[in-house]
Amino acid sequence: MRIFKTKWLGRYARRERIADESLREAIARAERGLVDADLGGGVIKQRVARAGQGRSGGHRMLIAYRAGERAIFLYGFAKSERDNIDTDELLTLRDIGAAWLAADARRVAQALTEDALQEVTNEEHET
Repeated sequence: MRIFKTKWLGRYARRERIADESLREAIARAERGLVDADLGGGVIKQRVARAGQGRSGGHRMLIAYRAGERAIFLYGFAKSERDNIDTDELLTLRDIGAAWLAADARRVAQALTEDALQEVTNEEHET
């Protein structure tokens, strides 16, 4: 399973101090069938804990997800800042997610080179 975050999500995660380990843990839960919400079109919503706190009051991450293959963190928001996304945002995220899930290895490699995607690795430091 390869895990990525978009450039926007990478900036958001840095600003909010969300470690790659928290992102990996969210995908590990999804791989075990523990998905907080299936939003359709290959997009799921997972809760991610705030630093030093639990998941319930933390961040919500929208992820393009294909079990056992690829996950791309697309968008995040703090539960304290908004309840959810609107229908238009979800439709746009489904389109973006579908494109990343359908991307071949060459396109993913190009996106990594161009910094449009960042890989979430198992290393201790941020990627």
